[in-house]
Parts: sequence; structure tokens; C-alpha cells
Amino acid sequence: MMPTSPHGRTELLRPDGSPVRVLVVDDESALADLLSMALRYEGWEVRTAGDGGEAIRITRELRPDAVVLDVMLPDMDGLTVLGRLRRELPDVPVLFLTARDAVEDRIAGLTAGGDDYVTKPFSLEEVVARLRGLLRRSGAAAARSESVLAVGDLILDEDSHEVSRGGREIHLTATEFELLRYLMRNPRRVLSKAQILDRVWSYDFGGQANVVELYISYLRRKIDAGRSPMIHTRRGAGYLIKPGE
Repeated sequence: MMPTSPHGRTELLRPDGSPVRVLVVDDESALADLLSMALRYEGWEVRTAGDGGEAIRITRELRPDAVVLDVMLPDMDGLTVLGRLRRELPDVPVLFLTARDAVEDRIAGLTAGGDDYVTKPFSLEEVVARLRGLLRRSGAAAARSESVLAVGDLILDEDSHEVSRGGREIHLTATEFELLRYLMRNPRRVLSKAQILDRVWSYDFGGQANVVELYISYLRRKIDAGRSPMIHTRRGAGYLIKPGE
């Protein structure tokens, strides 16, 4: 069974199973926030930048899988920013936002290396659909077609709900399975208690976030007992899973 985003659409993931990363570059903060909300609703990790300089800095840090880029920015035009981004990430797909629908602008943008255009005003659904198409074509992300997750020697089958490590079967409760699945879909990524509560329990426990600690301890006993530890705590930040040493 393929994972789905919260609204039921097949979820796009990076090759390592982690969420797609998108950078939104627009100096209109209200529009950038609106786009970010729509893209996070897809289950993607989103960062925003208000100008070209900030976009280049975040690109170096985030290494995005796709960029949504406004043509008109306060410090430099979008085509200049695109050239700088391409030096950092030559193959990153770029979706231009433009208030101008002139043919010359489209040709200039695509010649400079942009991959697609959306003209303001646009619908959020159109931006999401265009980005999904760019991500699929670029190979940066794909719908997970197989049901098996693997991190090191730990294997989880999403269809049969079977879990094993080093070939030895591990029996988990339904909640333990969901928690492990969420960790394994995000290998090497620190997940906060709030993220885990939202994804695994589907609501906020308020002051009862220690339920996460409790279930992490249950998983550790079953996954890590007598073996090189895979589940790690980052104090003050959250938890992550990675292959044992």
C-alpha cells in the first residue's frame, strides 16, 4: 500500500524515504505563507525566502528538491537568482511565479533554466500539481510503490505488518508499529515529540507528551535489545532512527 498525504493523494517521497524538500522564494510574505501551507499539506518540508540572497543561503543549507521562484524580487531578479541556484544545484527543478504573461518572459525564463511557469493570480492546486509533475520528471521524488521499508538490517513490511531485524522476527503492537513506521519513513531525520504525536496519535496529548517517551522505550527494548542501537534521542529536539554501527 502506497503512503498517502493527509487528503488521500499518493505521497511523493525522496529516494531515501524522507519528505520532499521545497524552497519558496517570494517577497510577498502572505503569499509565501499560503504556498507553504499548501505544500506542507502534501507532507513536504518547506522553507521560505523573501529575497534572492536569502534563497541562495537556504539552498546551500536545505539542498531542496524543487524551488518555487518569483521572477520579481527586491534585491535581484528571478533569472539572476536562478543562475546562482543552478551553480549550487544544477538539476533542481524550478517553478517560476510571474505576474507577467508575456511570451518573451516565458522564453527568457525557460532559456535560463527554469522548468515551468505559473502566472499570478494562480490556484494553489495548480502550483501543487505543477510541482508534483516537476518532481516526478526530475527523479527527485517518486510515489513509493513497494511496501517494504528498510533501515540497515531492520525491515518493515507495510502490507503484512511484519518486522524483522537481522532476519529475526519482532512482534509489535499496532501503536509500536505505527511509531516505527513513521521513524523508518524518515531515516536520520530528527522528529519532535509534537510531530510524532500528530502523525502517530493524530491529535495533541497536551501535557502528556511523555507517551512518546514511553513508546520509544518500548520500541528500544524490542528493536535495540542486545544489538547496536538504532533509535537515538537528541535531547531537546526529538528522536531519530539510523542504521546500527
